[in-house]
Amino acid sequence: MKPIIDRFIRYVSVDTQSDPNSNTTPSTEKQWVLARQLFEELTSIGLKEVTIDDKGYIMATLPSNVDKEVPTIGFISHYDTSPDFTATNVKPRIIENYDGKEIVLNEKENIRLSPGYFEDLLLYKGQTLIVTDGTTLLGADDKAGITEIVTAMEYLIAHPEIKHGNIRIGFTPDEEIGRGAHHFDVEKFGAAWAYTMDGSQIGELEYENFNAARAKITAHGKSVHPGYAKNKMVNAIGIITEIANRFPKKEVPEQTAEREGFYHIHALTGSIEHATLEMIVRDHDSKTFLERKRFIEGLVAELNGKHADCIELELKDQYFNMREKVEPVIHIVEIAKEAMEVLGIRPIIKPIRGGTDGSQLSYKGLPCPNIFAGGHNFHGKYEYVPVESMEKAVDVIVKICELTAKKH
Repeated sequence: MKPIIDRFIRYVSVDTQSDPNSNTTPSTEKQWVLARQLFEELTSIGLKEVTIDDKGYIMATLPSNVDKEVPTIGFISHYDTSPDFTATNVKPRIIENYDGKEIVLNEKENIRLSPGYFEDLLLYKGQTLIVTDGTTLLGADDKAGITEIVTAMEYLIAHPEIKHGNIRIGFTPDEEIGRGAHHFDVEKFGAAWAYTMDGSQIGELEYENFNAARAKITAHGKSVHPGYAKNKMVNAIGIITEIANRFPKKEVPEQTAEREGFYHIHALTGSIEHATLEMIVRDHDSKTFLERKRFIEGLVAELNGKHADCIELELKDQYFNMREKVEPVIHIVEIAKEAMEVLGIRPIIKPIRGGTDGSQLSYKGLPCPNIFAGGHNFHGKYEYVPVESMEKAVDVIVKICELTAKKH
């Protein structure tokens, strides 16, 4: 347990927040700090072919220790953290033998992590939790995944009696802003398939995710003195508000679950002259996803007719549901499922209400289901991770490597 805790705390202590407004890769210079540390660590523990390219993508190999042909498989995690909440000066706290009660994260600010609100906490009564101090996110998304992959490779190196084929690992920047797989060289990685260690609750095993798009709607107005504005002023704020109010009230993140899609307006800014609405669109079903995008296009066209073509729309796809690419090779999901079952972990197979690097990688030719990393309440001050879940994730990685060698 202690090596996992020490490694995880070392990783989360580095601020690696990504920036959606940057055009570089990585999107922030500070991501390089951890990237270079990881490069050195992978070399020091004995992995081979350790590389880091000019965009911060890290790859390494654990060579096969069997004398037969075994498919090369991979494990992938991202080292950036979400721009939604600060990751500066993370001060993780360790709660041993969690008693199932409310945890005071920050007495001064009265910030509390309560099982009355976050029911999943009760799953981990008696375990060791790593939590925040209430002022930052934790970074378990996805430094828990990195911790688990590095620890599993270190374990396999120390235990050559566990037979496995070639294992490739990859660490990526900028996943949180939807760019984690953009520059990932699948051919260079050279795996038949891979797994992202980027899920939440212990047992999660996912090979479906949202189809995703983002939209930016801009209204251009005309500012005139309000005392003389009749038939002259065009208030961009009013137009953007009118657009926002036209979206279905029930089809938002806070009122949907499981395979239900949504529209999510996450930013409204502006003045009389210029106002913008930024949103994301999500749906598991490709047909409904297309209908949602057509709804936005139709709404903008309708209101442009009403407001003299003063509205602009930028609508871009981000990623697609990986199920289409994984189902033809469903045995890779079955191997992960068997690994969990052998270890006494109940597989929780469900669609992701989000996306991972694996969704884009699957469409680039690397089928890539997602496995739990153990963290909860990502992207905010209530984030936590049970150490026992990280230990189990290490066990799952090791068992997948072993099972793959046995089955081929």
